[in-house]
Amino acid sequence: MAASDQLASLGAAEALDAFAARSLSPVELLEALLARAERVEPAVNAFAETMFQRALERAREAEARYMAGTARPLEGLPVAAKEAQPLAGQVTSEGLAEPLQPEPAASTAFLLQRLRDAGAIIHARTTTSELCCMPVSHARRWGVTRNPWDLGKSAGGSSGGSAAALAAGTATMATGSDIGGSIRAPACLAGVVGYKPPHGRVPTEPPNNAETWLHAGPLARSVADTALLANAIAGPHPGDEHSLPAAPPLPTEPEDAAGMRVAFCVRPGDLPVEAAVAANSERVAAALAAAGVEVEPIELDWRLEEINEAMWGHGDLSRARAALDRERQRPGQLSPYAVECFERSLAAAAAVPPDRRADLERRLTASALEPFADFDALLIPTMGVASMAAGEDYADRPLLVDGQPLDHFCDAALTPIFNIANACPVLTVPSGLATVPDPCATATGSPSPGVPTGIQIAASPHQDATAFCLAATIEQVAPWPKLAP
Repeated sequence: MAASDQLASLGAAEALDAFAARSLSPVELLEALLARAERVEPAVNAFAETMFQRALERAREAEARYMAGTARPLEGLPVAAKEAQPLAGQVTSEGLAEPLQPEPAASTAFLLQRLRDAGAIIHARTTTSELCCMPVSHARRWGVTRNPWDLGKSAGGSSGGSAAALAAGTATMATGSDIGGSIRAPACLAGVVGYKPPHGRVPTEPPNNAETWLHAGPLARSVADTALLANAIAGPHPGDEHSLPAAPPLPTEPEDAAGMRVAFCVRPGDLPVEAAVAANSERVAAALAAAGVEVEPIELDWRLEEINEAMWGHGDLSRARAALDRERQRPGQLSPYAVECFERSLAAAAAVPPDRRADLERRLTASALEPFADFDALLIPTMGVASMAAGEDYADRPLLVDGQPLDHFCDAALTPIFNIANACPVLTVPSGLATVPDPCATATGSPSPGVPTGIQIAASPHQDATAFCLAATIEQVAPWPKLAP
């Protein structure tokens, strides 16, 4: 392995220790990431925008701070930021060929400002789906983002560029946002860790802070690095009236989970889960049980039809309406998946009365919280499929689960119920590798390399440390590779 690749695989906590010991310079680490990006980024396409020269200047400043003994908590760590999170002076396009707000942002997202204040260096912004609407990250504006594990597969979305950059070794940590699984789905498909905090744990700027399903959070290659980033961005903010009071810092060292009671459901209700995903989830559950965690299989009466009725048409659809209006005036602005999503959402919003929607959300929240009356946490798969094809809109052909077609490809995500039950902290961690057919395979029918699958650890409302404790235990007893091959 080249020296630059060894540095690219370095964890955030390891890098900080090396910086403090002066055995590694922030400049050396960043240069290694940029060298790796030069090799892999054209194929992966995780970056919507790069700021490499500015980042190198910041790395030299960080090096000077370490020499002077004035380093801040995240001094010199390269972080990739989701493009949908505003950065002062930069346009926020969210993948649209013509952004709805083409002028540069006047201010920086709260979590990105906190990272900068802690000394982190934002060296790139990462790709998303159009208006962050779907669990994919290809868009008219920047093309197809591919999974570093298998370039024929999607990295997921909408925080797909962040997950892909981590798996590809072109970022040390990354940021995302999650309104239906947009952190957890790509983290699952790309084989990294993703954390959906309780709503308000990480402050969000108005008016997005009023959207109770929306969660800003971190992605990283290890549980400890995820906790490190989460601690830096969490806490109350005067600009977000919905932000939560300060909580104790998340542990960055593994804690003993032996004796915890964990519910495990490999197929919640009628949500689709293919056999390879189920098998990897069961392997993780068995490893936890062998480590002294009390794991009990349970049944969950979750219905995809009800989740979809609550999900489609939820929230403020003004931007979707504006994007569709522009598409009608100048066809070709939106990808087919975005057109279908926005049209379906607008139709659902008109069809479901507000009182029916509110009742659905209450009942689904109660159903999601029910296991926590008897258990510390709940384990379920993150995505019901091991992969989706790169660049596929699934407009002309359905996504299949063990040969059975889904009505819509977003039905493969087992994530939205914990946006509805928004106070629950949820992490996704890799659960193993699955071999799936490769659309780019030769006529010999050679199988693709294994692609990651993921499992969600959900804890009761605001019990973030419980979810992290179990995630760290899974990392110990069922470890995963930190970079794609």
